[in-house]
Amino acid sequence: MRVHPGVAATAVRVMTAVRRAWLATATVVVVAITAIATVAPLAGCAPSPADPVPFKPVPPERILKREYTQPAAGLVAVEIRRERSADVIVRFRDVLVYVDGEQVIDLMNGEHAVFYLTPGAHRLAVSTQFDPVLEFAFPVDASYTNHASIVFDKDHRVGLVRMPK
Repeated sequence: MRVHPGVAATAVRVMTAVRRAWLATATVVVVAITAIATVAPLAGCAPSPADPVPFKPVPPERILKREYTQPAAGLVAVEIRRERSADVIVRFRDVLVYVDGEQVIDLMNGEHAVFYLTPGAHRLAVSTQFDPVLEFAFPVDASYTNHASIVFDKDHRVGLVRMPK
């Protein structure tokens, strides 16, 4: 039996295309299996979040106005904390904290302080050597949570936010 040369050529082209498709599929399967075999054992090694570390108190030598840190009758505790940052640009900056216009304390990464203030309207302010003084109205009331957090934005600018506890 003789096969027409055009049919034979078409059959060869079809067989070549099938072989290429099979090789491509086999290659994809081998790469996928290799990737899974490589990554699967490492899945148990994925990093988990670190346990939170308690905030450290500010060393006494960086408390400039000690009268704000002494508890007394009729005063309300106000906690201010400097959130930890792994960002090297802001990690080693000290943050100056002001209460009603007076510089009270110098906070570093991961530190906190408690001020004792009279109930009513107060002004808390923060700054760094690279930022202007930012002042915020901070009403102090024993029936509210009186916590503030010093944070840095994506442009490494200091800010202060009231935090629920």
